[in-house]
Amino acid sequence: MATNAYQSRADIDGFAVDPDADFSLPGWTYRDPEFFAAEMERVIRPSWQIVCHVNEIAQPGEYRTLDYLGESVIVIRGQDDKVRAFTNVCRHRAMRLLQGPAGCARKIVCPYHAWTYEPDGRLSGVPHKAEYPALNIAESGLTPVALEQWRGFVFVCLEPGPFPTPAEMMAPFEAEVAPLRFEAMQSMGAVRHRPRDVNWKNVGDNYSDNLHIPVAHDGLTRLVGKSYRIEAHGWADRLLGDVTAGDKHNFWERFYTKHLPRVQHLPEAAQGRWLYYKLWPNMAFDIYADQIDFMQWIPTSPTTCLLREVAYCLPDDRREMKLARYANWRINRVVNAEDTWLIGQVQQGMASRSYTAGPIATSEVCLRSFARKIRTLIPEARLGHAPTPGWSKA
Repeated sequence: MATNAYQSRADIDGFAVDPDADFSLPGWTYRDPEFFAAEMERVIRPSWQIVCHVNEIAQPGEYRTLDYLGESVIVIRGQDDKVRAFTNVCRHRAMRLLQGPAGCARKIVCPYHAWTYEPDGRLSGVPHKAEYPALNIAESGLTPVALEQWRGFVFVCLEPGPFPTPAEMMAPFEAEVAPLRFEAMQSMGAVRHRPRDVNWKNVGDNYSDNLHIPVAHDGLTRLVGKSYRIEAHGWADRLLGDVTAGDKHNFWERFYTKHLPRVQHLPEAAQGRWLYYKLWPNMAFDIYADQIDFMQWIPTSPTTCLLREVAYCLPDDRREMKLARYANWRINRVVNAEDTWLIGQVQQGMASRSYTAGPIATSEVCLRSFARKIRTLIPEARLGHAPTPGWSKA
């Protein structure tokens, strides 16, 4: 079987017929080191990954970093107000230049030998410069990384190629997103990092799974009832439910439905809607009238990943809005705990040799869409059991 998974994006977009569409990805793909390595090269490395919002790097020199796949990427605003991305690596001896997830550096000075770079990536200072006969200052700036912005959010890609940009993925939803004023949002706190002992796909599968909501999420079910629904739109999934008041709500659910203030710039349908977008392959926006939450699940090994989360909102000093946001957090804290238990149990089940692939319901359109893409990119995902080691290099 050929493992050169794609020649262009059209090869993936056009793969409409999937003979395995009624089945999930097999269990071995959630734990196998060679499959994980193939995913990193064919799925994660060429995909777009969110780093921050432009309002978090509003001043020249302010930066955010993102570490994944053994790379550290800097997103920094230059003196010319332009936002750029670079690998966080000194061109001299590969020292990591900036430490931590955030900061401000008018100049980027290597802590090893004091090579100095400007925020636009230029190498501007080299101690003992005359001692480097091979040094070409003009060609020794920081290595750039592809960067795209969509409605204020900044994304990077290590090797752009077959996958659409965030703006292209979200194009079907522009009319719905525009009133939310993403561009004006401010972060509500620092990025939270939460390690999980599960394969990265497990997190995404659970996020897009519609059938577990009434079974495993009592609180969410009380809030949205039977209004919860999901849709697969090419490279992005849309999930939503409309919050309604009810006599069976717990304290925080009742508080949220009763005291959530009206947001004047939002249309009526968005006032009580909980709206979710999952972008290929490992990012999601949870959108509420009071705030939005961003989540990213970064693969770290075949059976571990790192959840990267941050919340954003528009400035609003109303006391009722502050209380509604707190109630939102209390409600979703329970939902997150339930999901954490679920995906942990599923990951344990994936370790069983008795499990190959399970049937997928026709209503599970998001799971079907994701599995189709993985099988297109890595055809070995059609096999019930792991092939002979070395298959990815055959």
